[in-house]
Parts: sequence; structure tokens; C-alpha cells
Amino acid sequence: MLKINDIGPQHYRDAMAHFAGHVHVVTTDGPGGKRGATVIAACSVSDTPPTVLVCLNRENAKNDAFIKNGKFALNTLASDQEAVSVGFSGVTGLPAEERFALAEWDVISTGAPTLKGALAVFDCEIIDAKDLATHRVLFGKVTGLRIGDNLRPLIYHNRGYHVL
Repeated sequence: MLKINDIGPQHYRDAMAHFAGHVHVVTTDGPGGKRGATVIAACSVSDTPPTVLVCLNRENAKNDAFIKNGKFALNTLASDQEAVSVGFSGVTGLPAEERFALAEWDVISTGAPTLKGALAVFDCEIIDAKDLATHRVLFGKVTGLRIGDNLRPLIYHNRGYHVL
């Protein structure tokens, strides 16, 4: 067991690698452009009104599209959608049009791309955003919802994909 008081970025990332999280792809489209990114940092805020939050790296200027468009869809991935996650993670360097070509998409209420076959989709209007350190937290009021088949979820833990 390692105990440390000097919490540098690498030690923090190493500890967070032990945090298991559900894999999502968050998407947007509109005047600010079409954009999607793989995220783990997303969760429910409230059921009245239905609200979710998602954390995006604000050091990537392409993520400004979410604020400019004022909407996003949080697409919760199933175990067979790992290739979608990798494509949207940025490690492949794929441009937006090639990322979106990895799967089938439609729209529900806001016009943000929603992933067909996702475990769940939360289509949201951005109602607030907070910048903190390297990230921007988007708060979205859920205006459209799709519940997919009860498939096994895609989880990210210890810097790798896993299935429950």
C-alpha cells in the first residue's frame, strides 16, 4: 500500500484508474459543429426535473461545440460497442465524420446525435455549465429518453475495457 501526501497529477491518475466507470459517448450537433467524445465522468443529478451531468476536458477547443450548440446526448454504451468508444476517445485521431460512421445514429428531441443500440440515451438541453480546473461540467435537462435492450454494460477500469 502506497500512502502519499504530495498528490501530483500522475499519482492522482493512477488512483483514479482504480475507479470503475460506465463508458458513454457524449454527442452534439448544431451551429457549433458536430462533435462526440468518450467519457466516463457522467452521472444523474436529479429525477425531478430529470437532469444529468457530464465532464469534458475544456483544454480541447473542439469541446466548445457543446456550449455553442446548447445541447448534448449522453449515450450509455453496451459491451459490444467498445469500437465506438475507442473511435470517439481521440486515441485513433479519427475526424468527426469517421467517428460517427462507426455506428448508426438518429435524433430524439434536441437534434443531438443519439446512438442506436445504446443501453440508454439521455437527450439534453444544457441548463448550466461550470468550469473547474481542466474540465467543464455540463448540466443537462433531459428532454428525450430512450431505454435500450437490457444488455451488458461497457465498463472502464484500470485503463482497460471490461464487461459486467
